[in-house]
Amino acid sequence: MGRYTGPVEKLSRREGVELFLKGERALNGKSALERRGDNPPGQHGANRRRKQSVYYTQLRAKQTAKRYYGVREKQFRIYVDKANRAQGVTGEELLRLLERRLDNVVYRLGFAGTRAQARQFVNHGHVLVDGKKVDIASYLVSPGESIKVKDKVRETASQATELTGSVAGWLQTDFDALEGKVLRLPERMDINAPVNEQLIVELYSRV
Repeated sequence: MGRYTGPVEKLSRREGVELFLKGERALNGKSALERRGDNPPGQHGANRRRKQSVYYTQLRAKQTAKRYYGVREKQFRIYVDKANRAQGVTGEELLRLLERRLDNVVYRLGFAGTRAQARQFVNHGHVLVDGKKVDIASYLVSPGESIKVKDKVRETASQATELTGSVAGWLQTDFDALEGKVLRLPERMDINAPVNEQLIVELYSRV
């Protein structure tokens, strides 16, 4: 199954939370979720709210996480399996893996307006890790590594930095140089994501 290419703001409305898939529009309060509310998209969206079973709530939690981080089902399941094998709390380990994705880190550093744009930077070879080109969006960064965006996309990346507020505590960034560093692995308190990881763990434990 290919990557979703339809109107991304519909995904936020579908999940009822802001997924920040539209970058500047979301930050400026102009997203479809703000303008039209959290009813599901479609002509009869407001009438489609149904009683939510436990399974339905768990499923929506998973879909929210997948859409927030831009990950497909097969890859998401791999992350869940890795989190299950880790020694820490499974849900927190899952979020830690998702946060360490290179496309997410480029976004978290403020070098891209959306994760989709960050993924494009990576896929097109515009991102360096410790001075070497890495064009795999799912590459997991490690503490001590430096991430730099090439000058070729400086103008676009600089526009994103202007919209960036504070950077997560596990990262360090130099907006002028368009370079950042991974200081440590993220803790749960560092991760500002509209995701209920426990519901996801419960969902996959049913399989």
